[in-house]
Amino acid sequence: MQDVSSLVAQAREGRPRAVARLISLVEGASPQLREVMAALAPLTGNAYVVGLTGSPGVGKSTSTSALVTAYRKQGKRVGVLAVDPSSPFSGGALLGDRVRMSEHASDPGVYIRSMATRGHLGGLAWAAPQAIRVLDAAGCEVILVETVGVGQSEVEIASQADTSVVLLAPGMGDGIQAAKAGILEIGDVYVVNKADRDGADATARELNHMLGLGESRAPGDWRPPIVKTVAARAEGIDEVVEALEKHRAWMEAGGVLTERRLARASREVETIAVTALRERIGDLHGDRRLDALAERIITGDLDPYRAADELVRGLTDSPSGV
Repeated sequence: MQDVSSLVAQAREGRPRAVARLISLVEGASPQLREVMAALAPLTGNAYVVGLTGSPGVGKSTSTSALVTAYRKQGKRVGVLAVDPSSPFSGGALLGDRVRMSEHASDPGVYIRSMATRGHLGGLAWAAPQAIRVLDAAGCEVILVETVGVGQSEVEIASQADTSVVLLAPGMGDGIQAAKAGILEIGDVYVVNKADRDGADATARELNHMLGLGESRAPGDWRPPIVKTVAARAEGIDEVVEALEKHRAWMEAGGVLTERRLARASREVETIAVTALRERIGDLHGDRRLDALAERIITGDLDPYRAADELVRGLTDSPSGV
């Protein structure tokens, strides 16, 4: 068993091993997870969480690395959660974004962690919210969360980040996608990367057109900016940081940042409660209570919905309920 209080104290001092161990406890759903979260709770709520998402090949890792450099120039401590696809054999992170951000490996002001999705849909790992809390408590002022290469409907990052950045690149079919619902509707900031390629201006124009369709924004509402970059050469990255800071200032001024964080905490509580309830229901397989309800359904005495209601009541009313 780990000494959680000691690990948290070391993480606050910026010791990467302690941060790594805490995230490992989170990823492994350790029996000490509740103790970890209780210890971290008073220390969180200070980090600015930026999500970066987009289709495979648009340059998310390169852009993330360039943003790390820009924020480090400002003297800020930066945490990176790079979510990779899972290996179908080991369940571990398949690509390992830390390799692509090796230039920051020796910087004590940067912590980079690759996380495997482990089959979780939506572009994130299931443990990402708790891992964000660890980095927040460890003193990271900015946390960059890079999703796996996502499709049109995998938009979970919008519910986990303060600001969502959607990356596109010319010549990858994003012009067609701009006319459709899905991932291109979640952005607070849009970045057209690889802007030195042909078609970058056209992609930006189509994106601007899409943002203008059906626009019903009131005066003072946020209108997502479109920034063109060449992340491999750090061109346009300062403009991205400027757009992020403007969005953060707008959210703070209007109370939007607090609203987003409240919604995020609500979803996290709901997810934990539902998971706990699902585990308890799973433990009932072969239990006489479940069999009795099934028999009443077969005889027509009970419908499945009422049976489910009775099961949930029985679970939540019991002394060991969720």
